[in-house]
Amino acid sequence: MMLRIKRVPTVVSNYQKEEAEEGGCGRNCLRNCCLPGAKLPLYAFKKWEDRLQRGLFRYDVTACETKVIPGEYGFIAQLNKGRHLKKRPTEFRVDKVLQPFDENKFNFTKVGQEEVLFQFEPSSDDEVRFLPSAPIDVENSPSVIAINVSPIEYGHVLLIPRILECLPQRIDRESFLLALYMAAEAGNPYFRLGYNSLGAFATINHLHFQAYHLAVPFPIEKAPARKIATTNSGVKISNIVNYPVRGLVFEGGKTLEDLSNVVSDSCICLQDNNIPYNVLISDSGRRIFLFPQCYAEKQALGEVSPELLDTQVNPAVWEISGHMVLKGKKDYEAASEENAWKLLAEVSLSEERLEEVKDLIFEAIACKIDEDKAVTPTLIEDSTQSIEVPLQAPTLLWSLPSRSARF
Repeated sequence: MMLRIKRVPTVVSNYQKEEAEEGGCGRNCLRNCCLPGAKLPLYAFKKWEDRLQRGLFRYDVTACETKVIPGEYGFIAQLNKGRHLKKRPTEFRVDKVLQPFDENKFNFTKVGQEEVLFQFEPSSDDEVRFLPSAPIDVENSPSVIAINVSPIEYGHVLLIPRILECLPQRIDRESFLLALYMAAEAGNPYFRLGYNSLGAFATINHLHFQAYHLAVPFPIEKAPARKIATTNSGVKISNIVNYPVRGLVFEGGKTLEDLSNVVSDSCICLQDNNIPYNVLISDSGRRIFLFPQCYAEKQALGEVSPELLDTQVNPAVWEISGHMVLKGKKDYEAASEENAWKLLAEVSLSEERLEEVKDLIFEAIACKIDEDKAVTPTLIEDSTQSIEVPLQAPTLLWSLPSRSARF
């Protein structure tokens, strides 16, 4: 028997009606739900639902069937015909991870202002604030959160760092740290961020992260990991084991920036070596999964079976993490852990290739951190204990663009 995720309203309070109309819990209380310092998802979801009511999405994702597949890992299957039919097509080469930004192709400066929910910027006074009508500072390109008009799940949004700088889809330290701050500020383990490089099923060459809320554990979050190293800054690096896609998981660090720098430098190494990859930011930014992958390469070489190609599933970060977005009713009804495993196994690098990639990564992060004088040149040390240090992020200011602001 399969567990089905059914989206129905749940009455938990006599104030629930007011909550939908006014925001917060509806009681104008003194807790985070009603004060200006409330957690990020409250504002994001309220604004996202407003855009849903205004018909800005290409289809109603809340009407898509979703179920948890029986099995050890609990893969999640969703029937989403609209994403297949109405998603923007890829407009660039899939065999190059680094490509220059092309203003003539679709990019996020072309979206309507109504798709932008708010700006996401550091606070200057150590206070969390929500400014409903903050102007866009064109001179200092803002980072914004916008809706994904072809959503996978409830609350599906895009984080677009420094949108007006027109950065191509490639990781840099500053932008990755911003994504971790967003995860930490959300403070909800079911609100996750993902990143797809070019060649790993990113469809737009304008720097962005995706995020959405799904209140079930992802299969990858249940997968065991075997520690292989700890950096001198306290970041633990582990191999993902007993999972169809091989990869690395990063945790810990003395600060959130320590964790961010190790992961972002690993990503930079991969993209500099033209290795496609996907990233999942989990546990409110405390755990990060990195997956080098080769599915598009196998497709180009004709090494993927017709059976898998017929599913029309492009295994990007969400699918690799265990949320299988399926286009056909037949595939949805036949969804099983065995079928999910079979598809994802084609995404994974071989053990030998992953070892080669890990060598590149370890060399790159050792050199990079040594240049910054954060640790000694002997970065990687065999250790049996991880360093558990509370992660801290600077307080962030959330601000909405004013109606008069223009991209």
